[in-house]
Amino acid sequence: MNKKMSKSIIIKNGRVYDPKNGIDGDKIQIHIQNGKIVEKVNEKDAKVIDASGMIILPGGVDIHAHIAGPKINSGRAFRPEDHAKDPVLKTKFTRGGSGYSCPSTFVTAYRYAQLGYTTVVEPAMAPLEAKHTHEEFLDMPIIDKLAFPVFGNNWFVLQYVKNNDIDKLSAYIAWLLETVKGYAVKIVNPGGVESWAWGKNCESLDDHVLYFDVTPRQILEGLSAANEKLGLPHTIHVHGNNLGHPGNYAHTIETFKTLEKINAASGRENVIHLTHCQFNAYGGTSWKDFESGADKIVEYLDSHQHVTTDVGQVIFTNTTTMTSDGPWEYALHHLSGVSGWGAKPGVKWINSQVEAECGGGLVPYIFSPKVAVNAIQWAIGLELLLSIKNKEQCFLTTDHPNGGPFTFYPRVIKWLMDKKSRNVLLKEELSPKASSATGLEAIDTELTLYEFVQCTRSGTAKCLGLTDKGHLGVDAQADISMYKFNPDNGYKGIEIEKAFTNAAYTIKDGEIVVKDGKVIATPLGDTIWTKANVKENLMDAVIQDIKAKWRDHYSINFNNYPVQEVYLPKQKIITTNS
Repeated sequence: MNKKMSKSIIIKNGRVYDPKNGIDGDKIQIHIQNGKIVEKVNEKDAKVIDASGMIILPGGVDIHAHIAGPKINSGRAFRPEDHAKDPVLKTKFTRGGSGYSCPSTFVTAYRYAQLGYTTVVEPAMAPLEAKHTHEEFLDMPIIDKLAFPVFGNNWFVLQYVKNNDIDKLSAYIAWLLETVKGYAVKIVNPGGVESWAWGKNCESLDDHVLYFDVTPRQILEGLSAANEKLGLPHTIHVHGNNLGHPGNYAHTIETFKTLEKINAASGRENVIHLTHCQFNAYGGTSWKDFESGADKIVEYLDSHQHVTTDVGQVIFTNTTTMTSDGPWEYALHHLSGVSGWGAKPGVKWINSQVEAECGGGLVPYIFSPKVAVNAIQWAIGLELLLSIKNKEQCFLTTDHPNGGPFTFYPRVIKWLMDKKSRNVLLKEELSPKASSATGLEAIDTELTLYEFVQCTRSGTAKCLGLTDKGHLGVDAQADISMYKFNPDNGYKGIEIEKAFTNAAYTIKDGEIVVKDGKVIATPLGDTIWTKANVKENLMDAVIQDIKAKWRDHYSINFNNYPVQEVYLPKQKIITTNS
């Protein structure tokens, strides 16, 4: 065993925030041995960290950030200006790199660790391109990684949904997760991306997908039923239809309602995670009367616990949008500048299809505080995070890099914990529409540290089904973040942002990897994937279906498709039984 990992650590005198175990700022000693949190270690043999004046939290768990694979790599390649303004020099412990909205692989991991994050989800992996994703995971030290294969427009999925064959659909999901070493079921614009191959889209839950003659509603219901049948650790992870369009909050709520009956039959608390909800919480009928629909989303979520969500908070910056939702990126490319807001038209863009599976697109984009639409988008994300009562139902993300780079999390935390800081923007820097077309100005809520941990650590880990993460109880993974921040002094905006920008310590698997904001060790983290066991005869039947159609649908040999074990030298497998 690695000597550094086996070294015992005791953390003393810090204020601990651990919602899963009901700890809210108490001074409790944390004991670490062999990468786990334990009851007690021998102090004579342990390294002691004096955490006086610090807060102690579980390592951050980011549930949705585009960090690896062809999409982000395309973003790196076609935005040299993004790299030129943010070079990263090599140090004794780290490699050099670059990238602002699309950082290079090593830099991505370093920056997450410096923020105190230890686990990150890549939420949209094209199965055909999974090897590329895992190759980039290998270049990301420290953090644990999970990848979600995209299912919602996959031809085999659509056929099984059309046949209402949930048994075979479940077996196909199990096969694909193991084949590409994925963790959960991702759905992007269900049916709409397949329709986009024919120049069309799905704008309602009951639109029909060409050829397959199924609807987004049926796709969601089928994949959710199969997900629950398999007992996968995470729910379906959904990027909804109509993302980015005025008035889409009604479609979002209809999506939630569609899954209510699945929830009633599933036996678990929640059955759908709607990602980057800010982009699906819009009111109005056009860009002229565009407004927030967040209050309607909040009202529904406060009375229904079968849904979790993350916000996709907008940051005022120059970023790179990227998604498997090809129709939306096409629309964004034409919207930008034409209606008077955002990036200028004619900028570089990418639109693509991945054979028989999914699609995608990229568009550079500028979120401007003076542009009414962008200012309203910024306010909507904060409305959601501040207003939803259950802070383990709504999580902090920027949908990196779509709303902005994840490195802006400390600034978002400042806005959430300090009303004065967000009011300065509202009243002095933003378009007046941010106040008149949203309810943010009237919200007095300021998140506590306890609630902050819920929406960045304990809630995200629980939602993902990662039982040994997001808390500091005995047998938890020793992933810990510590910050120089004294809650007794009150929450002052500039101090909040400064404290969370550079962790005083980040500990990964019991090893100190960041000290005083600087990376000092770069061990390889785990790649976590799910193996769902199904009946052998059912799996054999599905593999026969796949092979029978493979040569007609794919340009590569069937035997070249799987991700081999060599791509995962350090892995953790979550096993389930249907």
